[in-house]
Amino acid sequence: MNAVRHTKGPAALRLRWVDGVLRIGVWDADPKPPAPPLFAPPDAEKGRGLDLVRACADGWGWHPLADSGDRGKLVWCELGAAA
Repeated sequence: MNAVRHTKGPAALRLRWVDGVLRIGVWDADPKPPAPPLFAPPDAEKGRGLDLVRACADGWGWHPLADSGDRGKLVWCELGAAA
């Protein structure tokens, strides 16, 4: 949702399951890094996206898709299977 709301141009979602880990990747054409988690109050209506990812995921990050940033960025998170 953030990729659609906060960037101009195309966006894509990729899900990958490997060895009990779900990796979720969201690509968008904007080369700017995502804003860091804000630790927004629980009743905030926006600004909590990466807070929720950080709280629920086993790991998350982002990287540009070209050295010049001209191919956008990928924001990802990983969720391990419950034991």
